[in-house]
Amino acid sequence: MRVVLGADHGGYELKEAIRTHLEAQGIEIQDVGTHSNESVDYPMYGFAVGNAIIKGEADLGIAICGTGQGISMAANKLPGIRCAVCTETFSARMAREHNNANVLALGGRVTGVGLALDIVDIFLKTEFAGGRHARRINLITEIELSKKI
Repeated sequence: MRVVLGADHGGYELKEAIRTHLEAQGIEIQDVGTHSNESVDYPMYGFAVGNAIIKGEADLGIAICGTGQGISMAANKLPGIRCAVCTETFSARMAREHNNANVLALGGRVTGVGLALDIVDIFLKTEFAGGRHARRINLITEIELSKKI
């Protein structure tokens, strides 16, 4: 499995903890930044995570900002990206199993490291269930591709 990680300054420290955790498991990581606590614009990192998935450079992504909200909004603007903000493990499992989310968004200022690592592990280990859920994801994709609502 290949995972792309991206964060703004508000998510930098959590990104580093997640990177270390995943590398210890032998997971291939692409770190698209940021690489410090200096203030940066979160959309750039949401786009970078999403683009790595679109280009086939990663299977799943993790995007982190202060709350997870802004970076998820940015990532979700890209076609084919389904980014879910998760604050607990049940939502992480459902985001993958039912919604086929390919990016997990976390809040570095609102989620502690221990809980975040549990959320990440569940997100990465859960498979998409398909079936009736695939039909629903296809509806989202059709709207996305048609640009109509």
